[in-house]
Amino acid sequence: MNVKFKILPTVLIAMAFLSSCSLFSGGGGRDGKVSPTTGWNYNDPDLGGFEVISGVEQETGPGLVFIEGGTFTMGRTDQDVLYEWNNIPRRVTVSSFYMDETEVANVDYREYIYWLSRVYVSYPEVYQKALPDTLAWRDRLAYNEPYVEYYFRHPSYNDYPVVGITWLQANDFCAWRTDRVNEMTMINEGILNTDPNQQDESNFNTEAYLAGQYEGLVNQNLPNLDPNKEDRRVKMEDGILLPKYRLPSEAEWEYAALALMGNTYEERIYERRMFPWDGHNVRSADTKNQGSFLANFTRGKGDLMGVAGNLNDNASVTASVMSFWPNDYGLYCMAGNVNEWVYDVYRSLSPQDVSAFNPLRGNVFQTKVTDPDGNLATKDSLGRIRYRTVTSEESAGRYNYQKADYRDYKDGDYQSMIVPGSNWQDETSADDGVVMYSQATGDYNSLVSNEARVYKGGSWRDRAYWLSPGTRRYLDQGSARDDLGFRCAMTRVGSPGGL
Repeated sequence: MNVKFKILPTVLIAMAFLSSCSLFSGGGGRDGKVSPTTGWNYNDPDLGGFEVISGVEQETGPGLVFIEGGTFTMGRTDQDVLYEWNNIPRRVTVSSFYMDETEVANVDYREYIYWLSRVYVSYPEVYQKALPDTLAWRDRLAYNEPYVEYYFRHPSYNDYPVVGITWLQANDFCAWRTDRVNEMTMINEGILNTDPNQQDESNFNTEAYLAGQYEGLVNQNLPNLDPNKEDRRVKMEDGILLPKYRLPSEAEWEYAALALMGNTYEERIYERRMFPWDGHNVRSADTKNQGSFLANFTRGKGDLMGVAGNLNDNASVTASVMSFWPNDYGLYCMAGNVNEWVYDVYRSLSPQDVSAFNPLRGNVFQTKVTDPDGNLATKDSLGRIRYRTVTSEESAGRYNYQKADYRDYKDGDYQSMIVPGSNWQDETSADDGVVMYSQATGDYNSLVSNEARVYKGGSWRDRAYWLSPGTRRYLDQGSARDDLGFRCAMTRVGSPGGL
């Protein structure tokens, strides 16, 4: 008994200590009802009505698949047959994100340009600018005119990947898709009514709505817990609106294509994949489908589809976006069919330069345009919030960036190549040949510029070598081809583990 009485006070003291820790250190105190900072209730009109939405997880947008992030070895998995040294293996980490299940199809893109022609009645040039380059199908020594005329418009090709799209057009599509998805979300939530009569600048734009520069046909706004106001518009803090659709980074695309979660045990990857499937072959090893091709590509010189009665990939040019078997993330055609644009600016040495977390080359930092009083400027004639690049004065004193444009950082601009303690003072004093891809005005340069963008994946025109996700090529962002399309991605906010 004496022993029990001696232990009890110790236990009580320990319990009291733990309780005090949870009260004052925040441990266990964030229940979404009471502020652990002030002790005031959240969502209480009697206490001012500060609103906090808790327990929200991001929903998966239309057409997207969740890609759980992680670390992987990015870059070459096969021999460097071209000796370009532009995909040297590098271990990086990619945060979780979402990616389109398929490549963007013709019918998807036709929906986009139809909307442009219907809404921007005063600006027909917007529609014209968005049209795919169907002349990309022409070949000086081949009869491809039927594809020029029918491929994009004929319903037989509805589910085939859209091609003839520039990098710039792909980005515009992503921005449009963001607004259409968020507009439908607002309609489904009962906040807005459908408005098929939107025209010109009076169209739903996510950023314009959040900035109070778009009203729309309101059905019912959200209740406002501020005792001085009746109702309110949706805010980003409500978790209703989705993040932006965008092009994936090169690292994200490659990570999603490899789908290493399919051959991983705990934290051990037991095979570094060469393709988006196991093994070093392009034919299925599955007993039921043994020998079937796993992608749409060119098997050999002049052989794009095989022999009549036994077509090897059942596609002369492109195939439906849901052809073949998906990889372990559920993504179709991450090898073959069409190459796909990614966001990155091309540099051969990017694998050695980029950051280890969410690597990307292509940042041009921007900020919203404001008036002299600091208020957000009115939206432009197309209904979009105006942006401009940040200035050196605005970024002065920052340690993480000092200017806006970092596309050629460490490989193209002189300033980032200056070695501490050297005699370099300006561009004219640098030794010739030190900067490989100079972007200075008047300099000689190659096709590699700040407008050169990476594309990945291989296509119906390519040999099996290009089906490996680690391979990389580039093209000017304003150019288009008949074997080049794209798919969209979206950032995952919150927990990287998903729902």
